[in-house]
Amino acid sequence: MSVIVAARRTAVAPAGGAFRALAFHELAAPVLLACLADAGLDRGRVDEVIVGNALGAGGNPARLCALAAGLPQGVAGLSVDRQCVSGLDAILLADALVRGGTAEVILVGGVESTSRRPLRYHTHADGRPPTPYDQAPFTPWSDRDPAMADAADHLGRILKISRDAQDRWAVESHAKARDARDRMQREMVPVAGLAQDAFTRNLSLQTCARAAPISGTITAANTAVGADASAFVLVVSDRIAQDLRRPSACIVGGCTLGGAPNMPGLAPVAAIDRTLRKAGLVPADIALAEVMEAYAVQAIACAQGAGLDPARVNIGGGALARGHPIGASGAINAVRLFHDLQARGGQGLAAIAAAGGLGTALLLEV
Repeated sequence: MSVIVAARRTAVAPAGGAFRALAFHELAAPVLLACLADAGLDRGRVDEVIVGNALGAGGNPARLCALAAGLPQGVAGLSVDRQCVSGLDAILLADALVRGGTAEVILVGGVESTSRRPLRYHTHADGRPPTPYDQAPFTPWSDRDPAMADAADHLGRILKISRDAQDRWAVESHAKARDARDRMQREMVPVAGLAQDAFTRNLSLQTCARAAPISGTITAANTAVGADASAFVLVVSDRIAQDLRRPSACIVGGCTLGGAPNMPGLAPVAAIDRTLRKAGLVPADIALAEVMEAYAVQAIACAQGAGLDPARVNIGGGALARGHPIGASGAINAVRLFHDLQARGGQGLAAIAAAGGLGTALLLEV
């Protein structure tokens, strides 16, 4: 069995905001060290660091994070890029390594600096000058590789989720995040003077109504902004967890599945269903769920499709009220879930979708 014994994150800052001057490893290092300090473990006990990162342009971001945190040079670092699901997938990988006996102490999560991401260009065989791009290809078929906002609007039209329903979800996300600010302090690691999520505000339906459409019913008000942040958990073996005797959460299971590339927002539903079935649970057994809010329509579709109780979903608000630091977003959901489960107990679920039709779910128990 593997156990999470510490979970911390930075605040989330919109791109170009409070963290604009920081490289991704500068965002990660303080959080890695905070997790170790919470557990009372020395840096020398760490077997591996696994980091989800989508915009760092290759290399091995995990190695940079480990070195920046002053971990032993023997910690190689392993980087994961599955876009939005990267941070949650990194945790599933750590769980597998601990269960398999390969490691006993793993720092794992995700980090993203959207502000400092490298510029990306396509080269051309005919010698034309390189052309910049923002969205990487997620299928080999250009006619079946929609922009994310277009895919979200398509999802809303197929499932008949109106703009009003999306806007109401966004307004509620901000309201819940405002109400949770005090209790979220226990998970925060102050960096660059920021100790609370910078984007959370008093959003109203009137403000949402004035937002210009991005694609159909998708607007800036019901879409998460690009952001900078890091989030990590400390995963250890059951043997070490028993020695530490501190608040913890067992990793019960989880999985990543692929779905229709043109409907990425629905992909977590199958992952949630498989994860619950393997654990012998039904949606009503879930005490709390953290469902990614890259778009309000995506969160609504996932919660409805998986049969989750809306009153137990994102009780501290979601990415609509924070922002979406791609490689870190799944790990932020896991950190949020860990801390809220300490108060409520029971089983909790984190779920997230990614471009290309990927969905990941993680099941924790306190």
